[in-house]
Amino acid sequence: MWELIQLNKRKSMMLFIVMGLFLLVLGYVVGAAYGGPEGGWSGVVIALLIWGIWSLIGYFSGDSIILNMSGAKRVTPDVHPRLFNVVEEMKIAAGLPVMPKVYIIDTPALNAFAIGRKPENCAIAVTAGLLAKLNRDELQGVVAHETGHVHNRDVQFMTHAGIMLGAIIMISHVFLRSLWFTGGSSRRFRSKSGGKGGGQAQAIIMIVAIVFAILAPIAAQLMYFALSRKREYLADASAVRFTRYPEGLASALEKLANSTEDMPRVNKATAPMYIVNPLKKKGRKLSDLTSTHPPLSERIKILRSIASGAGYMDYQSAFNKVTGKGGGLIPPSALADKEKIPIRKASLEAEEPEGAKNEKRELGDIMRAVNKYVFMACVGCGLKMKIPPDFKKEKFDCPRCGASNKVPLAQMAAAGVILEGVQKAQKRSKENERETQKHSSEGEQLYRRQGSEWQSFKCKCGETIQLSPYFSGERVICPFCGRVIRIEDK
Repeated sequence: MWELIQLNKRKSMMLFIVMGLFLLVLGYVVGAAYGGPEGGWSGVVIALLIWGIWSLIGYFSGDSIILNMSGAKRVTPDVHPRLFNVVEEMKIAAGLPVMPKVYIIDTPALNAFAIGRKPENCAIAVTAGLLAKLNRDELQGVVAHETGHVHNRDVQFMTHAGIMLGAIIMISHVFLRSLWFTGGSSRRFRSKSGGKGGGQAQAIIMIVAIVFAILAPIAAQLMYFALSRKREYLADASAVRFTRYPEGLASALEKLANSTEDMPRVNKATAPMYIVNPLKKKGRKLSDLTSTHPPLSERIKILRSIASGAGYMDYQSAFNKVTGKGGGLIPPSALADKEKIPIRKASLEAEEPEGAKNEKRELGDIMRAVNKYVFMACVGCGLKMKIPPDFKKEKFDCPRCGASNKVPLAQMAAAGVILEGVQKAQKRSKENERETQKHSSEGEQLYRRQGSEWQSFKCKCGETIQLSPYFSGERVICPFCGRVIRIEDK
């Protein structure tokens, strides 16, 4: 696929040049609308400065900005082992040099995207809803699609083109909003030009600026989305090649199409980065008519038309059959590979979830793990309760039976959730630190754990220590006296 990567680079350069011209002309006409010809050149300089600053920010911090905008949080393998296994499989299949970073977006919506300037520094983000509702083969298809974007260098293009598009939209938006507040007046230029001719010239420039401010973002978006649609087809073809199972991605896209959950925290510039359009209206299912992505119904039909193999040639044939278009989607270098790649069978782990109740439970567990919530059972009635990571009290009453429960501070601290209350409890004077060292020198306390349920035991100082089913450390520190307690399994 080297030829495809080079083709993407050439098309990206052409798009940047055209969008750059839109940006410069927009800057000129907006500046001229307020300051005449001299103001036009000032507008060009300002437009270039905006684009330059945004490009620098995007190059060095674009990944983290987009991930933060989407609410994605980086996770470790213990949060969702299956997701990490699938990402690693697709990393090997695509021949990426390093394992992509893995993020989860805390929302019940179904979607995913990839980000990164280059394959050596990339990330894949999926939603909690997608993890809860897709089986392994479907999840593999989605991850393979995003890995395809990284492999084909689509992510780099989408990031930089999105920045330029954002600059065009911002300048246009600021200009049109300023007209709303000023009424379109420009006394400065009229006073310079003077006379009736100056007023007419200013009116013409203002009309041209308004028209261009409206049309420039639309035209830039159309070009941006046109290339984005083709890249989605290519990523689907890559996913088929990596997984050797077209039905996995087809079934996943069908579930994503039928989902009515709205994706929060998205905008027009970042929408093309997702596997399906996150700005789709509720109720629009397989007949996705938006221009940011190809119609989902067409993508699914292409995938389900593949029957003879999982190579690029097989996808190209299915694409031609469904769309009625000729070749040109897959580059000749990839089509020249005559190796037959058989379609594999569904994996044993690809069974459907047991029902909506289990999906909701798994979704809640994923969200809890991402946000570092801790579960505990009431000492009085056994009610399972969820403690948020920013909970600051040491005790609370059970909402069912009213029994007083101690917050398992030691376990929450061991899980990496450093609460303000824990920090205060562990902050001591030099005398208390010496006392802690004295307790440690007296010898570590040993507790032998029985099973993996919630367990409570007392430190030698009398403080109650609780261990949750998720605790996996080798020791805890008493939050009261600072004694080190070793934990061993029986």
